[in-house]
Amino acid sequence: MSDLLPLKEKLFASVLSDCLDAAGHRNQAMHARIRPLDEALVLCGRARTALYVDVYDAPEGENPYELEIRLIDDLKRDEVPVFACGASGRIAPWGELLSTSAKARGAAGAVMDGLTRDIRAIREKRFPVFAGGIGPLDSKGRGRIVALDLPVEVGGARVCPGDLVFGDADGVVVVPRDVEARVVAAALAKVSGENATREALARGEKLAEVFKRHGIL
Repeated sequence: MSDLLPLKEKLFASVLSDCLDAAGHRNQAMHARIRPLDEALVLCGRARTALYVDVYDAPEGENPYELEIRLIDDLKRDEVPVFACGASGRIAPWGELLSTSAKARGAAGAVMDGLTRDIRAIREKRFPVFAGGIGPLDSKGRGRIVALDLPVEVGGARVCPGDLVFGDADGVVVVPRDVEARVVAAALAKVSGENATREALARGEKLAEVFKRHGIL
């Protein structure tokens, strides 16, 4: 889909997760520790991936941010930097300046299983960032990007370049391109059914009767 705004306005992470389950993709929701800085914001965009490795020094004269800069400067509208930072918890690769630059390029947000920092400034910008934690640790001397735009695993979910990434207060899900049309269509239909179910329940109808009619819970 070229226009992602309708999906951002209509869909929910939980509904997409349900429909991915039904399509046989049961591991596309990121780990529960990947949380939004602002639960009021929704992220919906195309993945641009980066793979980090742990390092333990910062050699003099080396630019440790070279590939980060390359990725951010190349972002297109509705793209989402997705950083696979590993499990060490030593890296906070995302902060205010990357948010400023990414937002100026029309990026839809950012996702990482590492840490993020400068969170008050990012919240003020209303830029959707989902991260595995908050901390002040710079990536310099702790982690370095070794490759861009390749399949990675972030928060337990496989992410390939161009995959649909959706995040809200419930978490982040990743919809692979090869099942996107089917999963999105099913999710939109499920949202419509959930709306009808909610209205029936609000009228006081019994849950068992409503579930029998709509099959949605």
